[in-house]
Amino acid sequence: MIGILHAIVLESASPEELAKFYQQILGGEVFVEDDGWVELVSADGDPRLSFQLSPGHIPPVWPGDDGDQQFHLDIHVDDLAVAHDALLAVGARPVDRPDGKITGFRVYLDPSGHPFCTVD
Repeated sequence: MIGILHAIVLESASPEELAKFYQQILGGEVFVEDDGWVELVSADGDPRLSFQLSPGHIPPVWPGDDGDQQFHLDIHVDDLAVAHDALLAVGARPVDRPDGKITGFRVYLDPSGHPFCTVD
């Protein structure tokens, strides 16, 4: 092993707002390091979600068959339907799956347009 995953970094035109969005979903504590760097740290510390200021951020496209989407987060939930309602309440935007199904996982966009999934 060479190293340990320390952080997953998302770019955003509004990094503090995006950190607070994910805090509502995942818990943890938000730390504003400076004008362009914000971290969401869980109780156990690592890995953390970090948010970097990117004024020209262009959201990825989902599904991104032509290279637009580079990665996404999968968030485990106990109940997809309950999580769906809670995510809508905090500002997540649902995205239709290409296969049209709503079982197994659901896809959303965060306020900066990054895709993420809930999985059960």
